[in-house]
Amino acid sequence: MTQGFFAGYYEVLQISPNADQETIERMYRFLAKKYHPDNTASGNDEKFKLLLDAYRTLCDPERRAAYDVDQKGNNHIHSDLFDEDTEYGGYRTDKQIQQSILSLLYQARRRDAQNSGIGSFEMEKLLTVPEKHLEFHIWYLKEKSWIRRADTGKYEITANGVDALIENDISKNKDQFLLEASYSQSN
Repeated sequence: MTQGFFAGYYEVLQISPNADQETIERMYRFLAKKYHPDNTASGNDEKFKLLLDAYRTLCDPERRAAYDVDQKGNNHIHSDLFDEDTEYGGYRTDKQIQQSILSLLYQARRRDAQNSGIGSFEMEKLLTVPEKHLEFHIWYLKEKSWIRRADTGKYEITANGVDALIENDISKNKDQFLLEASYSQSN
């Protein structure tokens, strides 16, 4: 784990930071099959090595604890989406968070329509909103059928979500441009 390449191991394994050992192992096995270099359809040596590093780190309780401490120190991806004086409870902030989630997922879909998912950990980092605060917004957007959870476990925008984004004309919202810049920098 070098400072310059801080890979979000939870995101690599597509799991929550609260995941238990069984979940870590299950997701590792699933993704290892997909990215193993011997897999001619979807093998990827780089992704496989990163996956293996993530698995080895998160399976060892001591290494995982050290990683979690490092992760908190490296949580430097900020998009300044929200005013400093705003708290995570008001209607205005709720709308901002929901629009930001839709904008983020929209940009991901535009970049790669077939593999557009973004995991909750990555979303939390990009939006600088704690996971607990995102839960309500994810629920709401899923209930409206504006986003869905893909087979990979990541979230992606739906056609209804794109329509809602366009109808609300939030593409001209300054937050989206900040979000695009943050998302581009993280990739």
